[in-house]
Amino acid sequence: MTLLSVEQLSVSLRDRHVLKNITFAVGTGECVGLLGPNGAGKTTLMRAALGLIPHEGSSSIASMDPAERARTAAWIPQTREIAWPVTVERLVMLGRIPYMAGGQRPKVDDHENVDAALAAMELDGLRNRTATRLSGGEQARVLIARALAQDTPLILADEPVAGLDPAHQISTMQKFAGLARAGRSVIVSAHDLGLAARHCTRLILLSGGSIAADGPPDEVLTIERMAEIFGVRAFFQDTEDGPVFQPLEVIQ
Repeated sequence: MTLLSVEQLSVSLRDRHVLKNITFAVGTGECVGLLGPNGAGKTTLMRAALGLIPHEGSSSIASMDPAERARTAAWIPQTREIAWPVTVERLVMLGRIPYMAGGQRPKVDDHENVDAALAAMELDGLRNRTATRLSGGEQARVLIARALAQDTPLILADEPVAGLDPAHQISTMQKFAGLARAGRSVIVSAHDLGLAARHCTRLILLSGGSIAADGPPDEVLTIERMAEIFGVRAFFQDTEDGPVFQPLEVIQ
């Protein structure tokens, strides 16, 4: 089943072509890593696919009405601003709004989804804390939990592990990979190519406003492509513990 279909999508910002004729589809059970150098258009692509910014071409999600879109795709933005001093539990409950009529109180299944999301992100002990008083890493986990509570078939996450400690980086990526194995799908932008190689089933590499490569990690993260696009010498090997990828040095 196709959860997102993007056809010939192009975006121009301030008279500059950021994306040109991007086409891809995401089906159920995929954990897709969206990669590329700074300024390659990763955030722009996700925002355009969600219909949050003007674009040319088409996106199956952008064409939906807002209510259907909110029940189809959850969005975890890169910016982690929490504006109101509400509790962690109440903030995560905001993910259930697409399933509530106006003024309706949360039902049993809403509380169950929130409890499951808090547990998944190891936030049970913080549920009654004021979200604005948490550390940056804790706030990031709260916003991921809000998206998990939304219980959509597709999650789009923009740099979700940035600022997290190594343990929570790994556990978050493991959670996304687990969602994919359970039949949901995740598109996650990342600069940590090693985490993407280990936990994503598919990588889409952007360069120069276009898709430079799309496929399994070992086919996308080639030594030649890393040198050409990122300007680095890298190491990639399949091991008993899974794929290991590590940039080693800048190519002079």
